[in-house]
Amino acid sequence: MDTNTMVAMVQAMTDETNVNTISAFLSFAGKKLYSYGDPYKITTEEAYLATIPDVVVDAAAYMINKRGWDYQVTYTENGVRREYESGDLPVSILNRITPIGKVMG
Repeated sequence: MDTNTMVAMVQAMTDETNVNTISAFLSFAGKKLYSYGDPYKITTEEAYLATIPDVVVDAAAYMINKRGWDYQVTYTENGVRREYESGDLPVSILNRITPIGKVMG
């Protein structure tokens, strides 16, 4: 999936229209997913992320929407208390990828 398609998908999933902002969040999401999915850097970041573009899009949309009201677990009105699924990327997104490992020894 090319970058323009990914940007268009994130635009459709969020209220964000600034392409530079979306591109930055796609980059942030990609780096987090690569770090989680290939901790030993067996593949290149580009090659790894090419296998999970839909997850990168979802993670970027999550990160953009987290700035607002989406992906909240709880919300309190007058005390304005918001609680999100996790402090970083939620388990529901991370569970969609299988980390790469290597035999040590």
